[in-house]
Amino acid sequence: MAATDPHRAADPAAVRRHPTLFRAIRQRRNPRLRRSDITITDDQAVKRAVKAASLGNAMEWFDFGIYSYLAVTLGHVFFPSGNDTTQLLSSFATFAVAFLVRPLGGMFFGPMGDRIGRKKVLALTMILMAVGTFAIGVIPSHDSIGLWAPVLLIFFRLVQGFSTGGEYGGASTFIAEYAPDKRRGYFGSFLEFGTLAGYVGAAGLVTALTAVLDPARMDAWGWRIPFLVAGPLGLVGLYLRLRLDETPAFQKLEGGTVHTSEAADHVETTTKGDLARIFRQYWPSLILCVCLVGAYNITDYMLLSYMPTYLSDELGYSETHGLLVLLAVMVLLMLIINQVGRLSDRFGRKPLLMSGMLGFLLLSLPAFLLIRRGGVPAITAGMLMLGLSLVCMLGTMSAALPALFPTPVRYGSLSVGYNLSASLFGGTTPLVITALISWSGSNLMPAFYAMAAALVGAIAVACMEETAQQPLAGSPPSVETHEEAAELVASRAPEPKF
Repeated sequence: MAATDPHRAADPAAVRRHPTLFRAIRQRRNPRLRRSDITITDDQAVKRAVKAASLGNAMEWFDFGIYSYLAVTLGHVFFPSGNDTTQLLSSFATFAVAFLVRPLGGMFFGPMGDRIGRKKVLALTMILMAVGTFAIGVIPSHDSIGLWAPVLLIFFRLVQGFSTGGEYGGASTFIAEYAPDKRRGYFGSFLEFGTLAGYVGAAGLVTALTAVLDPARMDAWGWRIPFLVAGPLGLVGLYLRLRLDETPAFQKLEGGTVHTSEAADHVETTTKGDLARIFRQYWPSLILCVCLVGAYNITDYMLLSYMPTYLSDELGYSETHGLLVLLAVMVLLMLIINQVGRLSDRFGRKPLLMSGMLGFLLLSLPAFLLIRRGGVPAITAGMLMLGLSLVCMLGTMSAALPALFPTPVRYGSLSVGYNLSASLFGGTTPLVITALISWSGSNLMPAFYAMAAALVGAIAVACMEETAQQPLAGSPPSVETHEEAAELVASRAPEPKF
């Protein structure tokens, strides 16, 4: 038994009895890194990849942002008149229904991305998202076609949700596999810069329309404009994505040129994208992903999607008032998010993620007490407390999550884990908070909900491994210069002989 322990010396007889085992042990102990194994990134190609992936993410959150910011209006347009709270709950329930099919989209598009490549699947998800959002903008109102209005709204929300199931996992995988190891956090932060840009674009457009149009015109046709904008945006994003090459890591995997020890661990795999294998072999990483994403999504949607509704429905402020404050906070977050990504490259993913989780755990209640107090300074201060906690996660998560899974199953595993969590916790956040406030009568329920999510997230961060400045599992090292590659090869000790 001692001879099978990779941490003990092996005798020649044992090596003869178990040659395959000891080849694997040698590779794990002293991987033979060759110069041809190392990926030297093209800076311009990396920037093109980041731009295309981030624009798609911006469009996704533009689509979801306009729906949440127009939740009150959409409740009036698509659901029978009556109790305002019932209409709002119906609107948020329709918002949440898109998340019910996101895991199905993740299970469909994720393994497909591991089989045929990241680029093709990301182009397909972009098309479906644009069609779904544009179509919502042309649905007649409930007054015009009755029950068919909410039915069509739900159908196209399902199209949005299904396509989104393949978006985040693919976009974050795409950037992670293009970026050099030492700057993955910085480049990954642009994906969430796209998230904020989408929300800012949605909030800005809705704010402008609300300020220019009276409620009657807004209910009649003004709400349609943001949805119709998604059509041209989708064409631009599709054009950018189709111009890209496949990621270097996937190309090397397809070409059979990966020689790292991590890839050697997976050479017996013959069918990439096998969902059964993902659940069977990578369930610990899936659980960790679900916990991290759940905490991140609850706090994200609470602040960036639900807060304007909270300010208007619970505290009595105008919709424009809440959106303007949120706009200012989001613009500030956009200014610093890339610096958070740089910090995660320098100090590690775990310290930044833990700072964000502890920020929500400790500051949510004081922040909501400030917001409930009222007045622009107090509301802004409270939202900034939440925003600065959130940006620690926004600027880090898109680099941390892809590193949980190896290259052959990265797209599929991340899509499944991310969308299961987003379905259970993310899209239901506005609905759950609204119901909790209605049930308890306390408008501090959003703070308690965020604190519970942050506690789970903090435990998950404590359990994860640090991956900053390390090659992605199952991929060769990725560097920026030939000199860095030469130093990396020279730093590896020669392989010992048994």
